[in-house]
Amino acid sequence: MQVVALSVSLIRPKDNLVPILLRTITKHNVKLEDRDIIAISSKALAIAQGQIIRLNQISCSRDAIKLAKEYILKPQLVELILREADKILGGSKKALLTIKNGILTVNAGIDTKNAPKGYAALWPRNPHHSAQLILCEVEKETQKNIGIIIVDSVVAPLRMGTRGLALAIAGFKPVQDCRNRPDLYQKPLQITRHSLADDLASTAHLLMGETNEKIPFVLIKDAPAEFTTEKYLPNELQIPHDQCAFAQAYMQKT
Repeated sequence: MQVVALSVSLIRPKDNLVPILLRTITKHNVKLEDRDIIAISSKALAIAQGQIIRLNQISCSRDAIKLAKEYILKPQLVELILREADKILGGSKKALLTIKNGILTVNAGIDTKNAPKGYAALWPRNPHHSAQLILCEVEKETQKNIGIIIVDSVVAPLRMGTRGLALAIAGFKPVQDCRNRPDLYQKPLQITRHSLADDLASTAHLLMGETNEKIPFVLIKDAPAEFTTEKYLPNELQIPHDQCAFAQAYMQKT
């Protein structure tokens, strides 16, 4: 598998990402080919969509002020989290643990990092639909059959640091079902599914970085993925609460 970092200048609100992406691929002297996968930073997509909010224009509720004091966060940021999160589960200093679009994430995906000063960036609008639109536009312009991953960064329980998350994908199957396949000792696997999309998102995240790298796109070649023309269903990468060990353990404690 080959992975190519594609650096660009700053992405700005109302930028059209697809022309920027295609120009950037040409600039880096690489060819887009069938079965390539393009990873796109969720922050770049969100900013291009105008999903950034000026914090000093946010009016704060009493709940936001209370939570901000408890978790040492800006009240305006907490107010945005309250508006965006489907559920708030608790938190620690500087972070609220939330569920957003069925995903366990910090601060409902809202971030001030790599957003303009005084602004916070939300998650992209309709990330699954956006991934499909980008796929269709790139395929129309290039006549290549490709895949798209929208990459965000997340933290895992009891693990230090961020890793990649496939917030949305298009053009390939995100999960490989390994149940009933034999292991090294010919025992059939019982529950294992392999999240190819998240593994590839982490691969891209490694190159995208978390600071000032300016790498919103990563081109992945020869990935071990099964490409498809079927539209990706958001729940293919999610596990029901009653089947999730983390969710079950948390609900038993609460």
